[in-house]
Amino acid sequence: MTTWVETPTGGRERGPRGVVRAWIAVIIAPRQFFASAVTPGDQAPGLVFAISIATAYVVGLFAGNPSQIPQLSNNLMTSASITVLAVVLLIAPAILHLTAAVQTIVLIFVVPDRAGVSETVQIVAYAAAPCIIAGIPIAALQVVCAIYASILLIIGIREVHTTSTLRAVIAAGIPATLLYGSALGGIDAGVELLQSLSIL
Repeated sequence: MTTWVETPTGGRERGPRGVVRAWIAVIIAPRQFFASAVTPGDQAPGLVFAISIATAYVVGLFAGNPSQIPQLSNNLMTSASITVLAVVLLIAPAILHLTAAVQTIVLIFVVPDRAGVSETVQIVAYAAAPCIIAGIPIAALQVVCAIYASILLIIGIREVHTTSTLRAVIAAGIPATLLYGSALGGIDAGVELLQSLSIL
């Protein structure tokens, strides 16, 4: 699942610069990005990208609301560091591949003629780009991040799996809800936002 292709055709650039360039590209030109940058077997840059997004999300979450830090030790910074390390080494990769597995199962029923699992992993990873700031405790911002990530997932599925927008929307529904809505806080933020608007 994490094959590192040394010289992929159209694959992503490696290293921090590659992560930054991929983030900019998928945010401002997602259609072109997914059409040209997602390559069979080239999962390593996507995995690094997803880990970077998850790390930024957790750091923002902890910085904005320290009460979210699990009490793993008597020292708050130690607990935060352990959690971030767990996200980098275990949680982010596991969630990425579990979400991609769910996405693949849905695609089997919705898009019979589709690209491979490797490409699906990359789509899910890169579509999470807006969630880099979703940890900031501003409900409206978190909702926008979740919606934008869901739109990117739809675009990615449409472009990489060569299907219609309608099929892409149907295919993206469950994975987007699980990842961007549940795991990354979009649903809770939406509820909070609606409650605040009803008070106003």
